[in-house]
Amino acid sequence: QVQLVESGGGLVQPGGSLRLSCAASRSIFSSSAMGWYRQAPGEQRVLVARITSVGGTNYADSVKGRFTISRDNAKNTVYLQMNSLKPEDTAVYYCNANGYSYSGYARSSYDYWGQGTQVTVSS
Repeated sequence: QVQLVESGGGLVQPGGSLRLSCAASRSIFSSSAMGWYRQAPGEQRVLVARITSVGGTNYADSVKGRFTISRDNAKNTVYLQMNSLKPEDTAVYYCNANGYSYSGYARSSYDYWGQGTQVTVSS
């Protein structure tokens, strides 16, 4: 029922830019914190950037000042603008949505993932 679809990945030279997009299901987007994670071969998946439902952001130190996360609630879409890309940014980038759903007095958490989009930074 819930879908997250990433787009915008590709091959870029060092110093270049890419903009990733993640379109999420309307049913959960506005209430979710949205994040971008990345995973390089042989590495753990790590947080790149996160934005809360009310617009607060945080970034990994490695991307601070270079990447910007934003969200458009009207379009149910989160973006990751990546500038000054470096070879070490090469990874599969995954979109994440997490939050809580409510039913009466019950609350349950959710954590959804997209399928990922490849970003390769190479000369």
